[in-house]
Amino acid sequence: MLGVLADEWTPLIVQQSLLGATRYAEFAARLPISHSVLSRRLAAMTTDDLLERVRYQDNPPRFEYTATGRARSLWPVLTSIWHWERSWVPDHPEPLPVIRHAVCGAACSPELTCRNCRRRVSTGDLTAHWGPSGSWARSIPEVSTRRRSHRDRAHGASDLFPHTMSILGNRWTFAIMVAAFVGTTRFSEFAGQLGAPPASLADRLQILVSNGVLDGDYRLTPKGDAVLPIIVTALDWAQRWFVADEGPAVIVTHMGCGTDFVGTLTCDRCNAALRGNDIERGWHSTRSSAKFGGAQ
Repeated sequence: MLGVLADEWTPLIVQQSLLGATRYAEFAARLPISHSVLSRRLAAMTTDDLLERVRYQDNPPRFEYTATGRARSLWPVLTSIWHWERSWVPDHPEPLPVIRHAVCGAACSPELTCRNCRRRVSTGDLTAHWGPSGSWARSIPEVSTRRRSHRDRAHGASDLFPHTMSILGNRWTFAIMVAAFVGTTRFSEFAGQLGAPPASLADRLQILVSNGVLDGDYRLTPKGDAVLPIIVTALDWAQRWFVADEGPAVIVTHMGCGTDFVGTLTCDRCNAALRGNDIERGWHSTRSSAKFGGAQ
């Protein structure tokens, strides 16, 4: 998950793919991304089985990039990002449109719910520990495996979702947030668990503090607590698509019902489980709306 999703551009390209973009020119028109970075991302996402490269013209050869099942199943992560930015980040150039549940017709807030007992959950309701295939050493991707260059880094991606990209756009920051959710608060504990270079760790902790996600003692703030659905849905996606023979990497337990936690997003108005095809929102302006086409 960290190797594939911890990047400024990948979630945004998946988002646009689910909203109907398939051709290079469409991605380039919808995102403030350079041609060289877009070409590298599309190639990497094809290798990671997020996109399928399909020829639609022979002379000259032209290709489309269509979302795979792996990419379509990211809709809960994208929905959680949208809701969190809309709720906690007021400095967007244009206010983010509401999320509308097509089934009940209401503007809604997606809520993280236990699939087993149907109760809504928050940070204090869950516990997590390493499973048979889990460890920090195994979970943090090596620097050499990342396909980004310094030229890939741009303000354009972070401007679209400024605070989310400060969390998701870097493997160390994402890992720090996961560690914070399981109770890590001291610099020495973060360093010992994650193995991050001290300078990188200090820099990323400061970013999270300045964005109001952690307080000065490196504890989750209410804004940080509200990131939980993003973390949980990303973890659920990872354990669905990257299966280890030994068993799961992380085991999450819902203390309310005592079972292994499987999260689902529900509509806060009608309490029905949300589906990608039933979620409407405006992505490009407050006057337009779209669904995650084909999302499951």
